[in-house]
Amino acid sequence: MKEYTLTPKEQDTEEHWISISDMMAGLMVIFLFIAISYMLHIRADKKEIEQIKEKIEQIAVTYEKLKSELYNDLEREFKNDLNEWNAVLDRQTLSVRFKEPEVLFEPGDAEVRPAFKKILDDFFPRYIQILRRTEYINDIAEIRIEGHTSSEWSENVSDEEAYILNMELSQDRTRSVLKYVLQIPKISENREWLKDHLTANGLSSIKLISKEGIEHKEESRRVEFRVRTNAEKRIVEIIKSGKKE
Repeated sequence: MKEYTLTPKEQDTEEHWISISDMMAGLMVIFLFIAISYMLHIRADKKEIEQIKEKIEQIAVTYEKLKSELYNDLEREFKNDLNEWNAVLDRQTLSVRFKEPEVLFEPGDAEVRPAFKKILDDFFPRYIQILRRTEYINDIAEIRIEGHTSSEWSENVSDEEAYILNMELSQDRTRSVLKYVLQIPKISENREWLKDHLTANGLSSIKLISKEGIEHKEESRRVEFRVRTNAEKRIVEIIKSGKKE
């Protein structure tokens, strides 16, 4: 399984998908500041502020545990398939990355190729079955289908034009993937739930994959499935619960 390094551009845009432990550490600082400022404004005492702090810390621990357990379950489920699919399960971002562009789409086209459809027929029902387990389902805020491209388009367009054209292409591709997976027979009983949680996100060349500081164009052209939890929502609810009427 190959490793990759983030380009400076990718590092700037990857913040939303850092590890849950790092994310929660940052969120704790931000929300604790908001909570303390808010509680002081309404003349809250030290005990109330401490209670909010403890609740936020509990959420951080809970979501770190959830991340670890979900990764382990996904790894057990797909460990024998990832190499065959030329896919990677990322521990930090909990993403499943399909990175063989010749399997996914024709160059410049948004139609899902038959080989990728076959992979999705196998992967997606099993993936959703894990996410809908009792221990995870209430913590799933969003399942993101992300489409990524390389930075190139053709020699006849500017970098900005290439970015815009690749954005259109990546958006069309993720919509095609979303449309396809929703019609897979094995997920029919989960279709309504998926319509509330599954999104298509074309990201153009925002998150390039680089090897030794050089853009890896082949691996940058990829599709990823990512999970976003509702940790942020839980913290906001905790802060609001401390409001005095």
